[in-house]
Amino acid sequence: MTKPAYPQTRRVDVVEEQFGVKVTDPYRWLENDVRGDKEVAAWVAAQNQVTNAYLATLPGRKIFAERIKTLFNYERFGLPTKKGGKYFYSHNSGLQNQAVLWVRDQLNGQGRVLIDPNGWSKDGATALAEWLPSEDGRLLAYSIQDGGTDWRTIKVLDTATGKDLGDEVSWAKYTMGLSWAKDGSGFFYSRYPEPPAAEKFQATSENHKVFFHKLGTPQSADRLVYATPENPKLGHYAGITDDGRYLVISTTEGTDNRNMVHILDLKDASATPRTIIGKLENDWSVIGNQGTRFFFSTNAGAPRDRIVSIDLSDAGLTPKEIVPEQKETLAGASIVGDRLVLNYMADAKTEIRRYTLDGKAEGKVALPGIGTASGFGGEMDDPETFFAFTSFNYPTTIFRYDVKTGAATPWATPKVAFDPSQYKVEQRFFASKDGTKVPMFVVRKATTTGPAPTLLWGYGGFNVPYTPSFSAARVAWMEQGGVFVLANIRGGGEYGKAWHDGGRLANKQNVFDDFIGAGEYLIREGITGKNQLAIQGGSNGGLLIGAVVNQRPDLFAAALPAVGVMDMLRFDRFTAGRYWVDDYGYPSKEADFKRLYAYSPYHNIKGGRDYPAILVTTADTDDRVVPGHSFKYTAALQAANIGDKPHLARIETRAGHGSGKPTDKIIEETSDLYAFAAKWTGMDVKAR
Repeated sequence: MTKPAYPQTRRVDVVEEQFGVKVTDPYRWLENDVRGDKEVAAWVAAQNQVTNAYLATLPGRKIFAERIKTLFNYERFGLPTKKGGKYFYSHNSGLQNQAVLWVRDQLNGQGRVLIDPNGWSKDGATALAEWLPSEDGRLLAYSIQDGGTDWRTIKVLDTATGKDLGDEVSWAKYTMGLSWAKDGSGFFYSRYPEPPAAEKFQATSENHKVFFHKLGTPQSADRLVYATPENPKLGHYAGITDDGRYLVISTTEGTDNRNMVHILDLKDASATPRTIIGKLENDWSVIGNQGTRFFFSTNAGAPRDRIVSIDLSDAGLTPKEIVPEQKETLAGASIVGDRLVLNYMADAKTEIRRYTLDGKAEGKVALPGIGTASGFGGEMDDPETFFAFTSFNYPTTIFRYDVKTGAATPWATPKVAFDPSQYKVEQRFFASKDGTKVPMFVVRKATTTGPAPTLLWGYGGFNVPYTPSFSAARVAWMEQGGVFVLANIRGGGEYGKAWHDGGRLANKQNVFDDFIGAGEYLIREGITGKNQLAIQGGSNGGLLIGAVVNQRPDLFAAALPAVGVMDMLRFDRFTAGRYWVDDYGYPSKEADFKRLYAYSPYHNIKGGRDYPAILVTTADTDDRVVPGHSFKYTAALQAANIGDKPHLARIETRAGHGSGKPTDKIIEETSDLYAFAAKWTGMDVKAR
């Protein structure tokens, strides 16, 4: 084993004292934007050169690339949206870099292409992002995402001719979808002010506003609907009710499930937004209304959420309980066919339950098996809706659901080049350091016996639950005798508020303890061996990987941190980072600083002990978690005395945090990651 010849990284003498602690930051200059700083760009090029040279030596790289490409080559459908009797849906024929938007004039009629983004750029990195048809299906507002950025450009086309109308809205961001006026005269959207050109991908996100764009007018004429200039850190998202009368504005401050609600009566031209929920204390998600009676999903008085109604005619706006909190966690709610359709998580698996609008239980929606169901959108009085179902060995399938009869019939069924019956899925529970029982899913071929090379994946943050889902790429890993494991560690939303609270702020160490406990369990149970365990996570999950490697480098053979938050003392200074204080805390507060400094991946790389092989991945256009996090972390790894295993960075160009990434780049990146993990877990990769 020969240590790679890493590029030389310039060190700078940056030392800042915080609460009596002298914090060194020798690679501060790597925070500069790679597009505008020639030295950073040269460093990125040098890192990629070393990494590509190393990856070229891995025998499994080509085998994985060919097999993943074959597995990816199957039809994939998105959930259809029904407007004006038409059905709009995304479709990828298999290896298209970007999904194409199609429309059908009838449920099972012949589809036609409405928007094909694959010709928008030579490298396939310009994507169709959010889209929404008008109420009559005659028009479609759609947004363009270029090179993976979170910024959007919104345009409008005629669905009959496919021609753009000429309307264009720039600098939209975190729009949370668009919302058409019911008469098709225009749409509501959210945006930030245009940033200075040099700060386009790094400026903090502040002064979010809701606008209305009237068709046929320039963006400069867009009407400001709602803003809070006195509190620039608030974000605002708007949506129109099915009856077209009300605009519901949800206001948040961070990533916590806490929001205020204001409702504007669009029928009254002189009306101003009325405060319905005026404090940032709980989550209040509007799921529909009957006249002045609004239905909400909320965690107020219910850590695992419940359904209540609030009548605007009630001067006290007193919530009335419709469906009480259950043992399982309420993960989603909608009203279709005048029925409440509620999505519950039972030990990270989906159950769909029906209720009348008065809260009477009507049983469950039958699902194909144990897995994840999503969707059930549509108009309140529409008797049909659609849902997607997926599991680790069940490719995502779209079903039509008849609310009146309760019948679910397949609408789009994919055909993948693998046999699901050859794979087994287990759910197991292990005890974490403090005794907390934590679930995990273990997926492998039925013929695979341990110990075997294993890829352990985790996230653990922001109340985000991770449930069973299909990945064609993971099939390629398991075909080679590998095991895939998803650990549902604390910090996520699998068990409601308590599970989230148990893994954030002062409890963040629980997340790392849970993940380390998962690795120890897999070895103890003989599922994998001591030198066969690779770990993977992205974004907050990248932070997870960086932190546990520092704390237990002996436990892992390989680590794959992607687009990670690696500098916990400066994360709030860039783009969306300021939102994350709800989960991480404030670096400017002493108690939070001490906790953050204790686990920050960049600041806790300790020499004198061998680290696992590490392949860091990020992208130059990531304006969610800026790539400077990964750049600085990589430089610190390469400078430390942590053994001869490779510690490399793979830096993608014309890509961002993940969304919009073209299929060919996904295949290339995944092949590199799996070949790297295979090398260091002892997997003998063979051509099929």
